[in-house]
Amino acid sequence: MIHCRVDPSTCADVTVTDQPTDAATDDKKPAAATANMKRIIDKDGNIKMVHCEDPDGPSAEKGFRKGMQSLRSMKMHWTLQEFVDMDSQFEFKIKRQEESWVGKEGVSLDTPSANDFQSYLRRFNFQRQRFGYLYGKFVDEEEEGGGEKEKKSLFGSEKEEKVKKNSKVVVEAIYEPPQEADPKAAEGFVMLEDPFEDQVENLASLLGLKRVGWIFGHPPREEGFQLSAAEVIMAAELQLEAADGVEQTPFVTVKVTVGDDGNVSFEAFQVSRQCMEMVAEQALEVGPNPGFCYVNETFTAIQEGKASKTVENNFFLTVVPIVQHVSDVFVTQFPKANRDHDDRTQSHDEMKRQLSKSGSSGWTFIDLLSDFSLLLYLCQFLDVNTDIPKICDSVVNRDVPLDDGYKIIIASLAGMDGAY
Repeated sequence: MIHCRVDPSTCADVTVTDQPTDAATDDKKPAAATANMKRIIDKDGNIKMVHCEDPDGPSAEKGFRKGMQSLRSMKMHWTLQEFVDMDSQFEFKIKRQEESWVGKEGVSLDTPSANDFQSYLRRFNFQRQRFGYLYGKFVDEEEEGGGEKEKKSLFGSEKEEKVKKNSKVVVEAIYEPPQEADPKAAEGFVMLEDPFEDQVENLASLLGLKRVGWIFGHPPREEGFQLSAAEVIMAAELQLEAADGVEQTPFVTVKVTVGDDGNVSFEAFQVSRQCMEMVAEQALEVGPNPGFCYVNETFTAIQEGKASKTVENNFFLTVVPIVQHVSDVFVTQFPKANRDHDDRTQSHDEMKRQLSKSGSSGWTFIDLLSDFSLLLYLCQFLDVNTDIPKICDSVVNRDVPLDDGYKIIIASLAGMDGAY
């Protein structure tokens, strides 16, 4: 008997199909069971058919990178430059981004909205993680000494236009979408389907607002541990959505927690462009240590000249200054949607409680109606295409009086009698 060695890569691939042989069943043949097979010669010199992987699918041994096809499966002939160019697409040299894309004035939170959010977290001693979307405006900052300047040259005087810097972020309202607290989830919560998502975005637009960031609360953490890997990835995903790709955006991430002394703190961040790129390519994953982002095996992260399987979360973060203000337009008094174990829930009685303040302590009916949560609640009872836009016009422009007919309708919904 002659023994020979065979290079498996030169073996023929054959597809074997098991089909019934009974001609009487031709009209009702079962689905063919197929398997990829190859012909090999075993150590005794016998020819055998064995199962093999899909020749066109990813192979751990032959793939260009783990989870990918082999180079030959992609293309028959490669130049060195083509190989280097392709390989570089899966390699990230980790570098820190020193500054955020938010202007020096940072993000300003509406104080009543921020207090309402942290007060709800206090009910659970900050042991339940929760998030919400920030609605407000991006306001362009002007460079110091801005304005039109006159520049003299040999050819006469020329006017220089104002140079705009990055935007500052002004937050006027917080919306908490449906969610469930889940300590086992990487984020600490599970997002649920929101049947009012379109209404929220439409209402914000009518009020001249847009989604400018997100906020989340978490239990106390060790010093230096800012965002978990899941929070970094979620922040990157939201920035990508806001920027419509890997582009500069002032979209912010705000976190709130309680310290050992019982004081609540708010901090704001952005993730870097490189973090956005890696998340867009699905190169970052959540792993056992929440303080690090794990690198998908298809990709390579280079830190200090060496390949690394993890990246510390803080490498991806840029700090954003944070201040507070009280909105000149909106109030935050109506109960929030999608909350459980809260003292108050959205209802017509709560509408009555809020709107009945009209005429006292300097409140007007339109002042009290200018509540994002209350207006969203009204969207369930009024026409969002005709009624809500007119009401919103009066909210954002106090020179446009609210029609008496709408006052009557809203007061009737709230069960109010008498003057308002």
